[in-house]
Amino acid sequence: MGAPMARRLLAAGFPVTVWNRDLRKAEALVSFGASVAVSPTDAVDGADIVFTMLSDGAAVTDVLFSQGVAEALKQGVVVVDTSSIAPPIARDHASKLVDRGVAHVDAPVSGGVVGAEAGTLAIMAGGDAAAIEALTEVFAPLGRVTHVGPSGAGQICKLANQQIVAITIGAVAEAMMLVEAGGASREKFREAIRGGFAESRILDLHGQRMVERNFAPGGLSRLQLKDLNAVAAMAEAFGLELPLTEDIRQAFETFVAEGNGELDHSALLLHLEKINHRKGAADDRN
Repeated sequence: MGAPMARRLLAAGFPVTVWNRDLRKAEALVSFGASVAVSPTDAVDGADIVFTMLSDGAAVTDVLFSQGVAEALKQGVVVVDTSSIAPPIARDHASKLVDRGVAHVDAPVSGGVVGAEAGTLAIMAGGDAAAIEALTEVFAPLGRVTHVGPSGAGQICKLANQQIVAITIGAVAEAMMLVEAGGASREKFREAIRGGFAESRILDLHGQRMVERNFAPGGLSRLQLKDLNAVAAMAEAFGLELPLTEDIRQAFETFVAEGNGELDHSALLLHLEKINHRKGAADDRN
């Protein structure tokens, strides 16, 4: 998602310097006007605003603190972390950067590649209200930003978003199997209920993926599992029981363990179909 976000910023007229561990991904943005840095410290040299969009908390920690980015930042810079990471890690990053005179906003996003390309991302921002307000023009090409609370609040809201996404993917997948078993068309079922109470972006986008059986990623299943594991850790810390979330987390855990981590998270349908195939085979033997 970092690439389409960078393209949106470039199209809006912002000068953007990019760095990626895979240089080819960074170089692909040159034709859109980006400058390519050979290291993360080079990328932040002279920058007023630094965006990170990385796979997990360990990757963000590595770039910011192990690879020297924090030390290379000038006073008054704002670091906007749009990665999806655990809230305690985001709060730790904010604390360490504030000690260096650098503001930190945890601003995970929802909307997938489609939303990033269209500039319609939902941006959940945690941190200082004044710092977030000052970023209004920068966020505008990316989507709609909401200040949801102090440092870490953006990440906890993203985890809650991922709960809803995962559970809804499971619900749509199970419904698809039910209607087909009852003799209805999956495609026509999806068409019929659109506009009703079950309408959602998941039904629209991932329901279509399930109908077409197109599971090339958008959102990787292994990253969905990463987020659900983070939800489980926070639920334990808060003393909460989240049975629906735990059921879907276990389903994704099995699906990823069976080698499907690089498929889109809508491919959970395949896991549920496999379970029912096994059940049908067992029933035939009885």
